[in-house]
Amino acid sequence: MADTPVSFKDKFGAWAGRFSGSRFVRAIMQAGYSVITFSIIGAMFLILTVLPQAFPIPGFAEWYASTVGRFATLFQVVFNSTMGILALVFAGTFTYTYTGIYRDEEKLDLNPLNALWMFVMAMFITVPQLVWKGGMIQAVTSLSKDNIIGGGYAVSAGGITRIASVGIFTGLVVGWITVQIYRFTIKHDWRIKMPESVPQGVSNSFSSLIPGACVAIVVTLLNMVLVLAGTDIFKVLYIPFSFISNIADTWWGFLIIIFLIHFLWWFGVHGSTIMSSFYTPIVLANMAANVDGANHFFAGDPMNAFVIIGGAGATLGVALWLAFRAKSAQLREIGKVEIVPALFNINEPILFGLPIVYNIQLLIPFICAPLASGIVGYVGVSSGLVPKIILQQPWPTPVGLSGFIATASWKGAVLSILCALTSFVVWYPFIRRYDRTLLKNEQAAVNK
Repeated sequence: MADTPVSFKDKFGAWAGRFSGSRFVRAIMQAGYSVITFSIIGAMFLILTVLPQAFPIPGFAEWYASTVGRFATLFQVVFNSTMGILALVFAGTFTYTYTGIYRDEEKLDLNPLNALWMFVMAMFITVPQLVWKGGMIQAVTSLSKDNIIGGGYAVSAGGITRIASVGIFTGLVVGWITVQIYRFTIKHDWRIKMPESVPQGVSNSFSSLIPGACVAIVVTLLNMVLVLAGTDIFKVLYIPFSFISNIADTWWGFLIIIFLIHFLWWFGVHGSTIMSSFYTPIVLANMAANVDGANHFFAGDPMNAFVIIGGAGATLGVALWLAFRAKSAQLREIGKVEIVPALFNINEPILFGLPIVYNIQLLIPFICAPLASGIVGYVGVSSGLVPKIILQQPWPTPVGLSGFIATASWKGAVLSILCALTSFVVWYPFIRRYDRTLLKNEQAAVNK
């Protein structure tokens, strides 16, 4: 008997599942979660500096200047102390988590904390800007107004430039190199072993000496080769990073990302996890650039603020309709279960209970509704009608409040609600027809 051929759906679902469960992606996702805490802290203090723009009430700006505004510089310092070290936080967490995954899954004697500090060392080897000049490597120095570099370290009002969001992509590469070198040396037992009588802390220090030296040597050699070639790792990685960032920042690139998220979700694979592992460094860098005067839409967390409101598929309106208007008992019960989670952008009951996953009847609205809300959000911000995104709200933030936090403006709240309404307009004819179909099936089952 011939084997049954595996369908494309099964092959694709299996591949996407393996990718989303890969060690690298899992570590990236954990790194993204770690940044949320810092971005929220930074956001709180940044809001204090932009209160007059957030609340354009007559007389408020004058009151602000004479009271809270007196401490605006201090608030900005706190913001810089969070967003100004974003590359270290993001890539450091990635390195720590990535090492822990290898330790647990390959049963290696790896210490994530040692890996973290090796990464910090390696990262700072790459941070200074160096050139080959006069027959030797020298640190770049520039005191021009727009390019202040001392001893190779470029600085701005936010601190050392290359350890902020601009360094996230480089940090990931350096973190990956650090973990792989550390893993290689431990697998081949390249380490100093101390007697069991030696305290654990001392033993850990010596056991990481050879791996740390190997990391320093490899990264230094890589840096030296690039400097001799007239560049450095930041400049090399900026080319693909900038290219990808520019594509993601276009309306069509943004819509492709939305499509891929939901196309993957329809196969039962967490599309948000897979795609955000690619675009998280981009939106963080764009958000920091927006604070400094740039104008990117794809910054912070535009998805949960203006696109997938209520969860993947933009199902907040669907959840409310199911709870209060559905005729089918099945859908009405799902709506009752989902109505509260949907307010916080959680909709697994709908995805797997309606179901949406593998349901061809709901594929069109599942993909088209977030595309429609994404278009509304993109046009609203890119046209200047709504201020640009300068903050990253926590992803479970309810509709309206999410848009307000993201843009620090009431206009963002209005746009967020408008996006939710737009998505439901797309959903309505499909979910209404689906409800009628299920109702007929339920009635037929009762009359048997």
